[in-house]
Amino acid sequence: MSRLHPVSARLPDFPWDALVEHAERARSHPDGIVDLSIGTPVDPTPAVVQDALRAAADSPGYPLTIGTAATRQACVDWLARRHGVTGLGLDGVLPLIGSKELVAALPSQLGIGPGDLVAWPELAYPTYEVGAALAGARGVATDSLTALGPETPALLWINSPSNPTGRVLPPEHLKKVVDWCRERGTVLVSDECYLECAWEATPMSVLHPDISGGSHEGILAVHSLSKRSNLAGYRCAFVAGDPALVGELLAVRKNLGLIMPGPQQVAMAAALDDDEHVVEQHARYAARRARLREALETAGFTIEHSEASLYLWSRRASEAGGDDCWETVSWLADRGILVAPGAFYGAAGSRHVRVAFTATDERVDAAVARLVG
Repeated sequence: MSRLHPVSARLPDFPWDALVEHAERARSHPDGIVDLSIGTPVDPTPAVVQDALRAAADSPGYPLTIGTAATRQACVDWLARRHGVTGLGLDGVLPLIGSKELVAALPSQLGIGPGDLVAWPELAYPTYEVGAALAGARGVATDSLTALGPETPALLWINSPSNPTGRVLPPEHLKKVVDWCRERGTVLVSDECYLECAWEATPMSVLHPDISGGSHEGILAVHSLSKRSNLAGYRCAFVAGDPALVGELLAVRKNLGLIMPGPQQVAMAAALDDDEHVVEQHARYAARRARLREALETAGFTIEHSEASLYLWSRRASEAGGDDCWETVSWLADRGILVAPGAFYGAAGSRHVRVAFTATDERVDAAVARLVG
């Protein structure tokens, strides 16, 4: 290693490592831990998807990086049927091995590097910063385009519904961002992985004609099936939008061998074609969300935003004006409940915690009893 320059030195510390001590304390609870931190799905993968995977299990040949036409058509049809996206062709869709790998690699794969600027929301998924760092680009977290001054970012991330806050950006705001980016030649990438996890708002895709103006030029949208279809273990996602940008990603990814396995492509198409399991899962999450929200508020927490996504963006009030997020993490760990500190998502989250409601009904009920007991 002495002659190398470790890439890890450019990256931020992996945030979840800082939660280990609190997790151990939560596990010591007599009734066990209630893990509401990462937000991993726990409900069964839908039968229609499992059946499709089994039927496609005989897959001896190499799949193509671009994916099958049937898989890409399922993506196009889903975006049109569920989210009103028009004008998207098969050349504007690319399957991914989960969305996180693309988020981390996107700046590099689009040729962004030293001297370029990447921007992302003030409170955001930490991997946006990782992607900029891997590319050697500069990065800035801001919710204000005017704060960028005269400088134009090469790439701008938006995230609606937001992780961690659950905030939904209104259509008029999204349209302004599209126009701003096009005027400056900035690539706009919208992380829309929670688009179907909405409770008190109606999120829209940046590819919708009312927002995009009927053109996908300069725009990409990233979608994941991990949350909507309980497919986190399958690593099924896709990116859609500008065919020129998708084509550049394809050209790079073919050389890297970044290919979604063939059986998973069949499973993803089956998941996208079936709406029934999404409605059923949405109802499960809605019930868990309602119970946890009431319990948190009874325990003195304030819930902010959280109109969508799978999290409650929460603050534990005190006479001093709100606890530090790590104090709240510790307070909950003492009760056997593990949550994510808001500081993981940016300095602006230092007084909040992100509480996932993806645990089983039994574990959610245990959390409720500990909060209100």
